[in-house]
Amino acid sequence: MLYNSRRVITLARKLRVVDYFALGWGTMVGVGWLVVMDDWLLRGGVLGAILGFAIGGALLLPIGYVYGQLVTAMPDAAGEVAYTAKVFPQSISFATGWMMILAYFIVCPWEAVAVGKIAGYIFPALDSMELYRIAGRPVYLPHLAIGLALTGLLTLLNYRGIRLSATFQNWTAFGTLALFVLFVGFGVSKGSPVNFPPLFTHSPFVSVLLMMQIVPYFMTGFESVVKGAEEASPEFRARGFFKAIWMAIVVGILFYTVVVAAVGYVAPWKQLTHEKFMTAIAFERAVGSRWIVSVILATALLSLFKVFNGNFVAASRLLFAIGRRGLVDQRLGHVHPRNQTPSVAVLCIGLATGACMFLGDATLVPISEVGSVASAIGWLAACAAYYRMGPAPRERWIAALGVIVGLLMILMKIVPGIPGHFSGYEWLALAIWSLLGLGLTWRRQPVPVASDRTLNRH
Repeated sequence: MLYNSRRVITLARKLRVVDYFALGWGTMVGVGWLVVMDDWLLRGGVLGAILGFAIGGALLLPIGYVYGQLVTAMPDAAGEVAYTAKVFPQSISFATGWMMILAYFIVCPWEAVAVGKIAGYIFPALDSMELYRIAGRPVYLPHLAIGLALTGLLTLLNYRGIRLSATFQNWTAFGTLALFVLFVGFGVSKGSPVNFPPLFTHSPFVSVLLMMQIVPYFMTGFESVVKGAEEASPEFRARGFFKAIWMAIVVGILFYTVVVAAVGYVAPWKQLTHEKFMTAIAFERAVGSRWIVSVILATALLSLFKVFNGNFVAASRLLFAIGRRGLVDQRLGHVHPRNQTPSVAVLCIGLATGACMFLGDATLVPISEVGSVASAIGWLAACAAYYRMGPAPRERWIAALGVIVGLLMILMKIVPGIPGHFSGYEWLALAIWSLLGLGLTWRRQPVPVASDRTLNRH
């Protein structure tokens, strides 16, 4: 909603519970299960990876509970910015929101690059017309063209209306689940438990720890539900936010643990970690036919479309919300009078995604690592804000647990000496993003909005 204007133009109210689930789960699960399965298994082994996702995912349930409480009381697209603004200084509120924008936004160019790589795997002729190299990795013209075309399509969908975007999200999310059940169900009928070893690639503790470090990145998305809170249909009941958030987390845990177990079951995975898209290769070896690879790649493309679109929605809504609050240029808070979408923010995310594509995946990797910490910062801040609001004792304990989980997930990535901690490239990426945010918000005066005037106690 726009404030301080004669004519109030709101975001279109069109979303239902099923739409919020598709947004939350769809924003969470991308194509990591195909593209970096080798990294997961080399980090933890089959059992280490399963336990990493199961434990790390379960630890997000109290955080999901806190988000459900907060969005019910404050259905504001600003999400973490709105929650922290009630109990913390403006600087903390903006920093939290700026980190969460990075967590969502960086997924967009990453997926735009990934779609070109998957297309190149299906049609090898697309791995041609090399334009340049970054860190030794080639950037191909056809890959760029495909990624830019997909970026343009999603920008157009989100510019035209949330209902169009939500319909696209629903079809791709539930299509992904249907194809996933198909290829896993058929593939495991050909597998054997003798393929599982080694269960851990390091000691059990280190194996699980190395996996839990990346859980924030691969499980980020359930909280995207709150970014669309202002677009709930008039008949929507607030408890629907709880359902969508918890279902997104639970289905996300099941998806990741099942796909890891399936890959370890269908083929001797240790022999395949050098293969490109080892998930597809493992199932092809088990079934002895190419058709299952086609099903897996179709699943991956649908999954890529939904995670790209879901993060696009979340990033654009959060950018719109901080613009509306005057924390950055207020033009970003503009609502299109006919489409009722945050049109300026949508165009900015689309253009920035297209520009970042030219960096190639070599440059995007360290930024993605920062994105996992950015998510944990947002979760910690939201739980700390809820704790400071003074809820009932039981809810305060849950909020405190959420704070501890968020803090541990941050420390696992930034403390030197812990396996998998930040390198110099990650610190550089974090510094650049922080300086960019500082430059955009310097000396801006915030604009009071309705959600900041709600009561502290629920």
